[in-house]
Formats: sequence, structure tokens, C-alpha cells
Amino acid sequence: MSWRLRVVHSTGFGYDAPVTSSYNEARLTPRSDSRQNVILNRVETVPATRSYRYTDYWGTAVTAFDLHAPHTSLEVTAASVVETEVPPPVEVHATWEDLASEPVLDRFDELLTYTEYVPFNRRLGNVARRLVKDATPDEAVLAVARWVHETLEYVPGTTGVHSSAIDAWEERKGVCQDYAHLTLVLLRSAGIPARYVSGYLHPEEGAAIGTTVAGQSHAWIEAWTGKWQGYDPTNDVPIGVRHVSVGVGRDYGDVPPLKGIIAGGGASDLDVDVEITRLA
Repeated sequence: MSWRLRVVHSTGFGYDAPVTSSYNEARLTPRSDSRQNVILNRVETVPATRSYRYTDYWGTAVTAFDLHAPHTSLEVTAASVVETEVPPPVEVHATWEDLASEPVLDRFDELLTYTEYVPFNRRLGNVARRLVKDATPDEAVLAVARWVHETLEYVPGTTGVHSSAIDAWEERKGVCQDYAHLTLVLLRSAGIPARYVSGYLHPEEGAAIGTTVAGQSHAWIEAWTGKWQGYDPTNDVPIGVRHVSVGVGRDYGDVPPLKGIIAGGGASDLDVDVEITRLA
């Protein structure tokens, strides 16, 4: 089964004083891989800017642009059409011995390392060991993700964009970013290479073709157990046709949709809107 989805992601900034220079990076271009194919993508700005694209260290497409005329607002719109499929079944299954081998540890060192968003925690390490006991690596990924799903309550506003997995765990509340980060802490504690995935989720399982709905920026994880496999701990489901992946990295810090620096200006207002349409 496959879906064709159109995603329009608009971000607007308003400044209370003119910005004289603005340097920006947008990670808003979906990935083409074995599960999804990007048919169309464009990133446009108002005021218009000159831009160029490159692929970052983690394999995420980046649109870089800068603006050197005074402006009090900036709008960035990314429009994409993507075909998604149900991932093929995992045919290569790594053992715990495989994951502990020198080649795997060397290859995935950065995705086994703790970060500011995904910090070491002794108590969570003990939880991880309990969850994966007597499980295969594949089973361990599911057990960890389901534990996170059951442990956290989805409550927007409890955490912020700079909150770590520990912040969410202590509150027992968070959003998709927090679910992903907490899952990564546990998987890395268990010795399973794991990465953060940013993207979008169509909110309706039986979405009507041609109907545009308010979509969601979303986050989930991918774990390597012989092959990369994705799981959505927020919704406790495997990655499927409703998921559109954009960027991957160690944590949110590697894949923010927009980041930049400005000269001049002052306090800013931010408005984000995502629309998603099933085309086929």
C-alpha cells in the first residue's frame, strides 16, 4: 500500500524593529529512500532571497538563504509532494553480539553517544536493562518504545524546544520530541544505535483523498538492528504511509526545521502552519 501526500509547511516571523541581515538554514525537504520518494519540493521566502542547497553530515537536505535588505517580517514556505509506502520487513536481524562488535561500535559511535538532549541517566540505564532482558534487539526496540508511550502523557506546553529527555521523564509529560528523545536514551543505554527523525504525520488513518487537513510536524526514532527500522513512540505504531520523514540526526539539535541568526531587529512573533493532503 502507498500514499501520495502534499505537505505545505509555512513559518512566519514578525519583528518589532527592522532586521538588516538574516542568515538561515531550512531543513524542510523530505528524504528519498527505500520507503518514500520525493516527487516535488520547493522552498520559497517572502521577501524573496537567493538560496542554495546542500546535504549535511547526517544526510539531510538543507536550503540555505540570506537576506541583506531591511525587513520586519520573513515568511518561509516549503511545499512537497511525496509518495510513501509501508516499510519492507526487516530481513537482517542483528544479535546482541553483533551490536557489541568493534565494527558496529565504530560505525555507529555517534548514534550510541549521549547528547545534551539525550543525556546519560543511571536510573534510565537500569530501566533499559530491565526492558531488554531476555529480548532480541528487535523486540527490545518495541519494548522500549512502548514503555515510553505508556510512561509519558502527551501534554503540549509542558516542555520546550530546549528540554531534554530527562526533563520530560521527570515531568512524565511532553510532546513527540520528548517521546523520541526519551526512547533514544533507553536504546543507547541498551547498546542499540538509534537516531532522531523529524518529519510530518497525517493525523487521519483513513484519510479521504483530496481533503486538506491541519497536519503535524512530528518526530520519531529509527534504530539499527541489522537494518534501520522506524518506530513512533508517541503513537505506539511502526512507521507507515502517514509518516513523511525529513531529517535524521543524533537529536533535535541536528534537525531543526529552521535556524538562523539576525542582525538588528528585536522581539519576534512566530507563526507555524502545516497543511497536509492525501492526493492518492
